[in-house]
Amino acid sequence: MPKILLVDDEENFRTSLARRLTLRGYETIDTDNGEDAIKLIRKNPDIDVVLLDRKMPGMDGEQVLREIKGFRPELQIIMLTAFGSMQSAVEIGRLEAYSYMEKPCDFDELVKVIDAAREDKVHVMERYEVPHVEKGSLKKWLLGSHNSRPGVIILGLLIFAVMVFMPTPERMMNLLSSPKTGQMTDVNVGYASYARMKNGESIAQYYSRTAGFSKTVVDEKGSKSEIPMSPSDAAFRAKVMLGILVIAALFWATGAVPVGITALLVGVFMYFLGVLAPESIAQAYAKDEVIFIFGVLAMAAAISKTGLDRRIGLLLLGPATSLPRMMFLFLPMLGVACSFLSEHALIAFLMPMIMMVYAGSVRIAGVRKDSALVVMFVLSICFAANCGGPGSPAAGGRNAIMMGILSDYGVAPTFGQWVKYGLPFVPVMGLVIATYFYLMFRRKIKVSSLNVSSLVRHASQKIGPMNTNEYITAAALILLIFLWVVYSGDLGLGGPVLLIIVILNMFRILRWRDIAGIQWDVVALYASACALGKGLAVTGTALFLADSFINLMPEFLRSGEGLAIASSLFTGITTNFMSDGATVSAIGPITVPMATISGSHPWMIGLATAFASSFAHMLIIGTPNNAIAYAMAKDPLTGEQLVTLGDFLKHGAAILVLSFLVLWLWVFLGYWKIIGF
Repeated sequence: MPKILLVDDEENFRTSLARRLTLRGYETIDTDNGEDAIKLIRKNPDIDVVLLDRKMPGMDGEQVLREIKGFRPELQIIMLTAFGSMQSAVEIGRLEAYSYMEKPCDFDELVKVIDAAREDKVHVMERYEVPHVEKGSLKKWLLGSHNSRPGVIILGLLIFAVMVFMPTPERMMNLLSSPKTGQMTDVNVGYASYARMKNGESIAQYYSRTAGFSKTVVDEKGSKSEIPMSPSDAAFRAKVMLGILVIAALFWATGAVPVGITALLVGVFMYFLGVLAPESIAQAYAKDEVIFIFGVLAMAAAISKTGLDRRIGLLLLGPATSLPRMMFLFLPMLGVACSFLSEHALIAFLMPMIMMVYAGSVRIAGVRKDSALVVMFVLSICFAANCGGPGSPAAGGRNAIMMGILSDYGVAPTFGQWVKYGLPFVPVMGLVIATYFYLMFRRKIKVSSLNVSSLVRHASQKIGPMNTNEYITAAALILLIFLWVVYSGDLGLGGPVLLIIVILNMFRILRWRDIAGIQWDVVALYASACALGKGLAVTGTALFLADSFINLMPEFLRSGEGLAIASSLFTGITTNFMSDGATVSAIGPITVPMATISGSHPWMIGLATAFASSFAHMLIIGTPNNAIAYAMAKDPLTGEQLVTLGDFLKHGAAILVLSFLVLWLWVFLGYWKIIGF
């Protein structure tokens, strides 16, 4: 039964109202003062709604409201008063009471407000990250709710313990203990730091030396020597990273705990189980890519605040006069644009406009929410941007890494050659993504007609001509893109965006309050992905995973198109669990030498590996695109997360399969056969 707390110093009113609510099926408890009300709320966490009198002896209603919201911000409170005023109504609204009603009020109207408050409580709980757990059985408790799933937490910890304490696979021990000879036949040639290893040094010895885990021993003569960790100690840390990978992927995919907490959990395991030294873990969490994510979210806040997002949206979304044109014309164009410009920046600029279009569409249609529409919008645009990666070497750091690997073997393609082999994939994949989402969602959408171009144009016209702040922000944006295109090799991606943030703050366009309000959990998430990638690489876990996959391949997949298919399959799956750059860094040094050994052209295998590293669709840790889209896909009024991790997992898995099919059939077995190598 719904539980209602009545707080009113008028005994007759309180008793009468409690009796009438009980007849309507509510469970009621009551008190005549604010102090006892606070004690009752602390004692009864299952109270659904509070009916609070404003004028009482001792603590008045506003004081009680302020106190309750301090420790139970999600609790729905309806303020009742016979002494209403505009000032008190404003104050009560500021303190986030659900409603303000004057006594005496119509009982049926009061019941409607109580029921509406109970329905809205779920959204308020989500905004304040309070778990909504249904009571009644062990099963319900284990299933929990978003951000609180005890069953998944227990399962994840059990899996982690099993993986860490299982016997070390013989192949893992062999990879970690074999010395480097400098020959292409070395079993550890695919190790991320193979080129920096000394001849005769094993992965365990290199890892021990560079991570600072070697022990200094003094013999009887006073001579000092360094004793590296044993292969078994290195294997233990490799198994820890394998367990961290599994538990992080499980928690992120299911929403077992908040995204940011899982991000911190990665570091907790790495710290306390000794994967890296503390300062190395901190450095892994603070990479340039993490600063870039933070900067892009702050920059997006400035663009949205000034209204520049509407001008950009009008430019990019002008042709989208209907839903089919939005899907089948805009998405391929976006993918091609992302082949030559920063797809992360384009997603950051587009997302505020997309959310504005969504809000305008549901308002015009007269519906509160259209889950199908927002999921279709956000995920189709995000995945189309991801699949712009194969188009050119300028599409991302992963491509630059592959160019470097191919350069080490003296066979790197030129910019034009890369475009020749990669760009035809992009518009075709954009059309495939458009077809999937159009067929999947067109009958589920509540909004009957959709003219994105008209909505964007109307939103742009409402704010009038561009003002000074917009011109300054636009100039800063152009400068940022220029610095990214020309100087990212020297300044990275993070440095330029920090400069722009400082400039916008000096012009009083982007204030610290705006910066503090960004989605810090997403920043933490991507930081943990960087740390996860480093841990997998340095411990040799990434090599073990790649080696295990390759050894499972049948003979016909070890050369030519077969090897390209196998390399892309493993890369595409792996890149969903670690950053795309880390994936290419770990897998590229394995697949490119395999091409040489098998007699395949290195371009075929290297490009197949790089292309598939763009397929990070399933989890938001694989690419900044997913992280940015997820962070901004919130209801502007309620703060509700409109696109969930489950949406990414479900539809991302489908797009991942389609990406493989297009890559294999259209690229490997299609136009690559025609143009040759």
